Amino acid sequence: MNVGITGLGLIGGSVARAISRNTEHRVFGFDISEQVLLKARLVDAIHDTLDDEKLKTCDLVIVALYPRDTVEYIRKNAGLFKKGAVVMDCGGIKRLVANRVFEIAEEHGFVFLGAHPMAGLEFSGFEHSTRSLFKNASMILTPMPKTDIETLNTVKKLCLSIGFTDIRVTTPEEHDRLIAFTSQLAHVVSSAYIKSPRAARHRGFSAGSYRDMTRVALLNEKMWAELFIENRDNLLNEIDVLIGHLREYRDALAERDEEKLTELLRQGRERKAKIDNTPE
Repeated sequence: MNVGITGLGLIGGSVARAISRNTEHRVFGFDISEQVLLKARLVDAIHDTLDDEKLKTCDLVIVALYPRDTVEYIRKNAGLFKKGAVVMDCGGIKRLVANRVFEIAEEHGFVFLGAHPMAGLEFSGFEHSTRSLFKNASMILTPMPKTDIETLNTVKKLCLSIGFTDIRVTTPEEHDRLIAFTSQLAHVVSSAYIKSPRAARHRGFSAGSYRDMTRVALLNEKMWAELFIENRDNLLNEIDVLIGHLREYRDALAERDEEKLTELLRQGRERKAKIDNTPE
C-alpha cells in the first residue's frame, strides 16, 4: 500500500525508516525542511516526496506533528484523503485531536485512528531517527467508535512489522489519564529536579539514580508545553498527588520521625513490588 508520512522528525522519521526497511509498502514523506526531505531521500527513508497528488493515493496517512498542528493539517487536507483511507496521528495526547477530528473523518469518508508509539529519545529531529526505535515497544491505539476490526488488524500488522510487540486499544480519555502519570509527570519531575543548585556539581557523586531522574529533562520544551497544557486537568491531578506524598516525606524528616519515614519508604517499596508482580 501507499503510506504518506507528514513530519519527519524523530517519530515520523523513524516510522518512515522502519516501514521502508521492513515492508514492501511505498512511503511518501513531507517535512517543512527541504534539508530533511533531501536527507530522507538519500538514506532511503522515503521513496518520494508527499504532495497533494500522492496524498490522494495513500491508503494510510501518518501525521507526526504536534497535536494542534495535526488537527489543522487534517482539517486542511480532509478533502484530499482517499475514501476509506486510514489517517493516523502519533501525538502524545488524544482527546484534543479526537474531539476535533472524528467528525471531520465521518464527513469526508476517511477513518481516523489515534496512535501513540511508546518509544522515544531525549533528542528530537530526523537526524536522531532510527529504524529500530520501536523494537519491543508498545503502541497505543484510540480508534473512532465503530472502527471495523479489519482496519485495526491492518494497522496492527504494520505496527508489528516495524518492531512493536504490544498493541493496546483504549479511549482517548483513558489514554490521557494514564499518560499524565506514566509520561508527563516524569518529564515535569525531571525538569524540576535538575534545577537544584547542586546539579552542576554532580560529577563523581552520581550514578544510575541521577541518570534515570535527569534523562528526560533534555526535552523539546515547545512540544511538551503544548502536551502539558492540553492535558492540564489530568496532569494537575498527578502533580497534586505527588506534592501530597512529598509533603509526607518532608514532614517526617522535619519532625525527625524515623519510624514514620521508615513506614513511608516501606509503603513505596511494597507498592512497587505489588505492581510489578500483578499479572495484567
